[in-house]
This record gives sequence, C-alpha cells and structure tokens, in this order.
Amino acid sequence: MKQLAITLTLLAAFAVPAASQEPNSITIPMKALNGSGEDGIATITQGTGGIDVVVTLQNGTEVAQPTHIHIGTCGAINKAPEYALRDTVNGKSDSLVAGVSLNDLLHGHYAINVHKSANDLPTYVSCGNIR
Repeated sequence: MKQLAITLTLLAAFAVPAASQEPNSITIPMKALNGSGEDGIATITQGTGGIDVVVTLQNGTEVAQPTHIHIGTCGAINKAPEYALRDTVNGKSDSLVAGVSLNDLLHGHYAINVHKSANDLPTYVSCGNIR
C-alpha cells in the first residue's frame, strides 16, 4: 500500500509540469512599421475550438486595416496570409480563428501583420512575431 502511495505521488508530480508547459495565452509586442506609429500588443488565447486573437494598437486609424497571421517572421514574411483576422479599426481587432491551436503557432514561424488599408496592402503598418 505504501508503494502505491509513493507511485501515485510521483506520477502526480511529473504530470503537473508536463501539462503546464504549454501556455494558454501569449502576448506579442506589435512594432510600428513605415512610420505609422502603430505600436501595441496582440494577445492570442487558446479556446476550445480555436484561438482568439486580440490586437490593440496605438495611433490606429478609422480606415479598416486588413490583419492576418502570415507564415514567416516580420523580417521575412510570406506575403500570402495563412489565417485572416478581422480588420483592425481605430487600433482594435478581435478575431476567433477556428481549428487553429496556439501550440501549432508556437511550434512554427508565424507573425501577425497589419496592412495600411485594403487599397494599400503592400504597406505594412505593424507586425509582431508569434513566439
């Protein structure tokens, strides 16, 4: 009986750290690009059916700014979006991306990218690497 108690205690001790290694939420610094002044943060939180991505930028504009998760990093980004997010308007965006896990994003190379406008997609105004 004593051996069983010791075994269960050891199993519990090793199970807790393994489960807690993967974060449930991360905060990403968003850096202004091209003189936009649109610095801020993005928060990605794991939900049951996907991720919630909240972008909050300073100096945002009233013009809808397309926002995406791209493969790559802010310095070497794939121009084709991997996951569309809601447009950032007045510095705010809140998106649910179904079927995507935070764990998958953290084990790849991804970045959140905000474009100047739908009419000026090549100009990026803010970017943050997902790590």
